[in-house]
Amino acid sequence: MTYQETLDFLYAQLPMFQREGKSAFKKDLSNTIALCEALDHPENAFKSVHVAGTNGKGSSSHILSAVLQSAGYKVGLYTSPHLKSFTERVKINGQPIAEDKVVEFVGGIKMHIEEIQPSFFELTVAMAFDHFRNEKVDIAIIEVGLGGRLDSTNVISPEVSLITNIGMDHMDMLGNTLELIAGEKAGIIKADTPVVVSQKQEETTPVFLEKSSQEKAPITFAEEVYQWNASNIMKSNQIFLEDVVLEAKGNYQKHNALGVLSIIDALNQKGDFFISKEAIKEGFKNLSALSGLEGRWQTLQTAPLMITDVGHNEDGWRFVLDQISTLKFNKLWMVLGVVQEKDLPNMLSKLPVEAYYFYCKPNVPRGLDASVLGEEAEKIGLKGEVISDVNEAIQAAKEKASEEDLIFIGGSTFVVAEIENL
Repeated sequence: MTYQETLDFLYAQLPMFQREGKSAFKKDLSNTIALCEALDHPENAFKSVHVAGTNGKGSSSHILSAVLQSAGYKVGLYTSPHLKSFTERVKINGQPIAEDKVVEFVGGIKMHIEEIQPSFFELTVAMAFDHFRNEKVDIAIIEVGLGGRLDSTNVISPEVSLITNIGMDHMDMLGNTLELIAGEKAGIIKADTPVVVSQKQEETTPVFLEKSSQEKAPITFAEEVYQWNASNIMKSNQIFLEDVVLEAKGNYQKHNALGVLSIIDALNQKGDFFISKEAIKEGFKNLSALSGLEGRWQTLQTAPLMITDVGHNEDGWRFVLDQISTLKFNKLWMVLGVVQEKDLPNMLSKLPVEAYYFYCKPNVPRGLDASVLGEEAEKIGLKGEVISDVNEAIQAAKEKASEEDLIFIGGSTFVVAEIENL
């Protein structure tokens, strides 16, 4: 098969949550275990860090990868979903897996695919593990897809686990309270394995403390160890790093960075790794070039200022709106598209009424019809128009905006993924 034929096979034959939603999600590790057995257990062949959370797990994974690369290590990175190319999901030192490696893997395991009938995500997890083993990475950063306890990635035995912000998302699958959602995320906490929690939240802290106690897993709340003070990072009220430049510009990224610092502490304490302060600063400063991170408070142009962000749930939107409030501009234009299962009344009620909206539809089966989004927005007094195609909506916003205005594009990872020339 060619690369495109291989992708067509994956998309056609295997259910994919990002495109189809809940019907593609399997709360069971049996398929992943079967695939790993068929591949002679690649998940046991490399050291790893496991990363779960509602918001920030992708950014944290990329930041950690960049720092470890700066320290001289060969670093595998598995994240999802991808923005532009399937190969973005599996990287080594920021370089996506080669297309011919994807073809080779799928062709070599096709008999097992037909027998096991895995989901799209289960197969890509197995592909990442196999690739990292074959390429002999020093360490791999493995981002959870959904939840944690029964996520396909939860077959690894990591050096340390990281849990980022917990928010209300995927409630139909993970539970309708922060405590229940945290319980699913806490499923990545392993016996005698350190765990770092980026943010201490009132509702979720008892969940993580209880699980870590059960597993005898040392737990660290990063915000109790590290703090930002202007451009300096403090540790135990002493300056730890001076003049820090974090390339990821969203204010919410500081929470992610503090979690990464505590992960680095845990790795250094284990003795198999040495990550210097210089490597930390270099990784923070050169994040995108080293890891390939995109779509996080990313500036696409100036005059008018145009920014995009993949934030797509309640907490993600709060971070975005808080960030917008720090900017100076004349008028706000928002290109907005979402997927079907979102709590529209709750989400829309938090959006600024003074903005003008262009409602679009992400081009995936889960994408919510733009006219439905527009109708719901109109009910609560938001002003805008329906332009279903993402890039046509962006062009319309650019034509209406003046040089002193702000255009924001978001609502879904899939809207960001469709932006031309991202």
